[in-house]
Amino acid sequence: MKILVIDDHVLIREALRGVLAELKDAVSVLEACDYHQAKPLIEQHADLNLVLLDLNLPDRDGFSVLTELRERYPAISVVVLSALQDRASVTRALDLGALGFIPKTTEREIILGALRLVFSGGVYIPAEILSREELPSTPNPSADDLTQLRSIDLGLTTRQTEVLALMALGRTNKAISRTLNMAEPTVKNHITAILKALKVSNRTEAVITASKLGLKLPPVDKS
Repeated sequence: MKILVIDDHVLIREALRGVLAELKDAVSVLEACDYHQAKPLIEQHADLNLVLLDLNLPDRDGFSVLTELRERYPAISVVVLSALQDRASVTRALDLGALGFIPKTTEREIILGALRLVFSGGVYIPAEILSREELPSTPNPSADDLTQLRSIDLGLTTRQTEVLALMALGRTNKAISRTLNMAEPTVKNHITAILKALKVSNRTEAVITASKLGLKLPPVDKS
C-alpha cells in the first residue's frame, strides 16, 4: 500500500508516519509539503492508493487541489486531514469527492479506524457531523423521521442503490455512468430520485443520511 501525505507541517507528517505504520506492514509513505512537490510524486507513482490532503497548503487552495485530484486521478482515494472542522468545510470536501474528512485534533485510534473504513469502501464523516444536532434541518428528515425511515422501504430501485453506493465512494456522474454502463442523464435522474427519497438537497447530505440510517449498500466496482 502506498500513501502520499500532503501537509506543510513537518511535525504533522512525522506523526502521520507513525500512525500509518500501524495500518499494514507493507505501507509505504510519501511526503510533500505543498502541491508543487506532490504533483510529480503522483505522476511518478501510478500505484498510489491514497492521498491524505491538508486543505491549508502554502501554494494552492486545498479545495482546488481536491477537485484536480478527483478529476485527473479518479482511481486514487483522497481523504482530507485538516485543522478546519466546520460543517461547511466538511460538506464541501465530501461534495468534491473526498472519501473522508479527519480533523487534525482526531485521536490516533479514530484516525486508524477512519482510514480502515475508507480502505474497505466506506466514507468517513466526523461524528459531530452525524450527530443529531447536525442533521439537516426541515424540510430534511428530523430525528423522528430517521427512526421511521429505518423501518420502511425508501422506494429506491436496485439501480438507484447502486448509484448511491458509488456516490458514497465519491464518484462523479461521469464515473458512475461508466461503471454502471448508463447514460449520464440517466445517472442524474437516479440521483434526483435518491435525493427526493432521502429528503435531502445534495449528494453529501444523501451520503450522510444513508450512513445515519445504516442503509446497507450493494458492493460496487471500486476500480
